[in-house]
Amino acid sequence: MWNKLKWGVTVFLLLTGGAVAASPADPSKVLRAVFETGDDGFDPAKSINYYSGFIIESIYEPLLTYDYLARPVKVVPRTAEAMPEISDEGRTYTFRIRRGIHFAPDPAFKGKRRELTAHDYIYSFKRILDPANRSPVASFLEGKIVGLDDLAKQAKATGKFDYDAPVAGLQAVDSHTLRIRLNKPDYNFPYVVAYGGLAAVAREVVAAYGEIRQHPVGTGPYMLKQYIPHSKIVLEANPEFRGFTWDFQASDPADEALVREMKGKKMPQIGRVEVSIIEEEQARWLAFQDKQIDIDFLPQMAAPKVMQGDRLKPEFEKQGIRLSRLVQAGLVYYLFNMKDPVIGGYTKEKIALRRAIAMAYNVDDEIRLIRNGQAMKAEMIFPPSVAGYDAAYRSTIRFEPEVANRLLDKFGYRKGADGYRTTPDGKPITVKIHREAALIYQEMAELWKKNLDAIGIRSEHPVGNFADNQKAALECRLMVWGSGWNADYPDGENFLQLLYGPNAGQGNHSCYKSAAFDAMYEKAASLPPGPERYRLYAQMNRQVEADTPWMIGTWRIRNYLSQPWVKGFRKHPILHAEWQYLDLDKR
Repeated sequence: MWNKLKWGVTVFLLLTGGAVAASPADPSKVLRAVFETGDDGFDPAKSINYYSGFIIESIYEPLLTYDYLARPVKVVPRTAEAMPEISDEGRTYTFRIRRGIHFAPDPAFKGKRRELTAHDYIYSFKRILDPANRSPVASFLEGKIVGLDDLAKQAKATGKFDYDAPVAGLQAVDSHTLRIRLNKPDYNFPYVVAYGGLAAVAREVVAAYGEIRQHPVGTGPYMLKQYIPHSKIVLEANPEFRGFTWDFQASDPADEALVREMKGKKMPQIGRVEVSIIEEEQARWLAFQDKQIDIDFLPQMAAPKVMQGDRLKPEFEKQGIRLSRLVQAGLVYYLFNMKDPVIGGYTKEKIALRRAIAMAYNVDDEIRLIRNGQAMKAEMIFPPSVAGYDAAYRSTIRFEPEVANRLLDKFGYRKGADGYRTTPDGKPITVKIHREAALIYQEMAELWKKNLDAIGIRSEHPVGNFADNQKAALECRLMVWGSGWNADYPDGENFLQLLYGPNAGQGNHSCYKSAAFDAMYEKAASLPPGPERYRLYAQMNRQVEADTPWMIGTWRIRNYLSQPWVKGFRKHPILHAEWQYLDLDKR
């Protein structure tokens, strides 16, 4: 792939007399990053993997993004010249796209410079609802844009999506003006178009390669140079990227020193990003200590050695290591497959089984023994940094193994001679809780077994890699799986959509379908931010507790560490990759 790409750049230079955008990136500045698990490719329409998001954000660009330092988070223009003009009582958004933005050089463009236009966003939005793509982020657009769902229905009927068919709600007023008409006001729509999955993809690239998971081409600061699945990813600066001047304002006094060291620099400064996939926490921590990694979050097993409360211990501060600490805008949870013949279903005895399992697991032990205090017990589906969070809310599902035992007895789950329970009709029960191989998941599996043994439930803990487990979960084939969700945008809707019935087979990995939940979800989506909407969010949380398609676990505290030579790093609650905002002292 790379030989062809270099050939494409050469032709491009000859045709334009070498007039390539002068990227300020320095090829000698190499950032070494790490992922704790593999990706699922880099196609914005097809990926839902957290770590894929780092690469997608670095290569592709949506219309809007987030201010790097603003807290609470703030949406700002990216490829748009300014924030959209909103009219028709919130139903029409008009974006004016900056001129002179070009895609990275690629043979698909036959040696010509390829400018970003409004048509690229129209094509990219359509790709998300093309049934052939089975996009896990289709819910971001379904039901929102006038005429787009009709085109998707036609494609389901005919087996072919007509990308050339006009859509009333997606109009290129001219080459650089995009008008989007919504079916009804959507107060989260600016967040939606800031999501990396709605970034611009060039139609020629998809036509040339068909599958672009491993051949991403965008207008962003970096290009993919090398990709070894589950091992290594290498990015290089995009010579066509227009660059920007670092000019962010501190919203926290702690950021003032960062602003002083970065303000006025031409970005990006880093010319190359090398990402290693290291699943084991101990190996990642040793690599950071050995200065083989420039930025990583502190593994939870190392927290007692490194942290003193919410600060680094003096010996690490003396090394010049910097800390960026936050409660992650995400949730760790366990999903129950509602289609599973043993654990799924909506009858009282099936709900009782799931609830008993959820009540048997000691989340506090997980936080204390496994996470070394670097997490908080989740009370709601979404964390404190997300709109709709209620600090006074408390879940009705607590660690109560005695109550769990009584509940199982009441609904006919009797213990046999071996001490393990059977179903009401006498069949043995084995709960399979799927996991990944890393040590932390092994420790959680041991805690699960101990807790479930205490209520007479036999358990098994099959090991798989994250990508395979995620694919199986997407198809609702895992009985129970420990998963996580990090906010795509800072509103509770982004978490609640994972339980919305029509999203089964997309983001709804439990295949949970509740008429009551869905009705509340749809009503909340029509309301502006405020008390009425957030009351519905709380009621939806209660409905999930009642049906128990999930056992909610923790909100993780992340301690991001950066080496002394890394400049400008501040972990963002929503953005994945901060690489384009950083600089490196020459080592």
